[in-house]
Amino acid sequence: MKLLLAIDFSQFSSKVIDAIAARPWPAKSEACILHVLDWQELPMNAAVRQEMKESAKRLVMSACTKLSNSGLPATTAIIEGHPRTAIADYAKEWGADFVFVGSRGAGGVARFLLGSVAQATLRRSPCSVEIVREAREQGVPASRGLKMLLATDGSACSMAAIRSVAQRPWPAGSQIRVVSVIPVIVPLAQTVAIAPTYYPSSVLYDELVEISRERAESAVVPAQEILRDAGIPVEPEFPLVGDPREIILDEAKNWGTDLIVLGSHGHRGIDRLMLGSVSESVAIHAHCSVEVIREAAPRA
Repeated sequence: MKLLLAIDFSQFSSKVIDAIAARPWPAKSEACILHVLDWQELPMNAAVRQEMKESAKRLVMSACTKLSNSGLPATTAIIEGHPRTAIADYAKEWGADFVFVGSRGAGGVARFLLGSVAQATLRRSPCSVEIVREAREQGVPASRGLKMLLATDGSACSMAAIRSVAQRPWPAGSQIRVVSVIPVIVPLAQTVAIAPTYYPSSVLYDELVEISRERAESAVVPAQEILRDAGIPVEPEFPLVGDPREIILDEAKNWGTDLIVLGSHGHRGIDRLMLGSVSESVAIHAHCSVEVIREAAPRA
């Protein structure tokens, strides 16, 4: 597995290195520590420019040493460009399976704003992405493992996310919950405002809720089977019905989750430039780390 860790000089990047160093990884995994020198901020003065490059070299070498000491082979790369595009471009060039970036948190107005490096990387990367946040409460030992919430809707991309988790080793003591959240779908013909606004009858609504609940339950079962077949214990979970964005975030916060994992439908073009997808909304607003899994394209 090829892991690309994009870091800068912020404390959030140090959390990325700490998180990756603390986890076990599949055999023959390798990491690349990437720092992007933002070409817009590079000075014209040659001496200052060289000093910035030397500082970047010390940064990535320090991170490389930490990962190597943890047993994960690592190399380094320093490139010039715009971080919001350069990280994803380098991920494609290097053939990364996973990109890891730090986040400045999800609090206040900042989490609603477009333009962050983490969000741009999530949108543009050709592979899976983890936005790393420190969610663990003070005083809780890291040795207890990770609390992971896996969200599935039964789709192919959700099953790819489940398989990704099943194929990786995790710290001892890790706990996994599978949650399936299916929205109640009201037929389009019933919602078009041709005349006064239509509200489905209580009987029809109850039927729609039951259909959604059955869909959610059918999504949970195969996910749990894949994990158990891989020898990963899974906590019992009941299917939920409602807005997936809200419920996943609430469940994660209430359970004290360290990592949310969900699949990406892999939209391209204008679709991926618009807000509103479950995976992106969860990644932006979560209090903890979030993995958005994309199925890897076959390598030539």
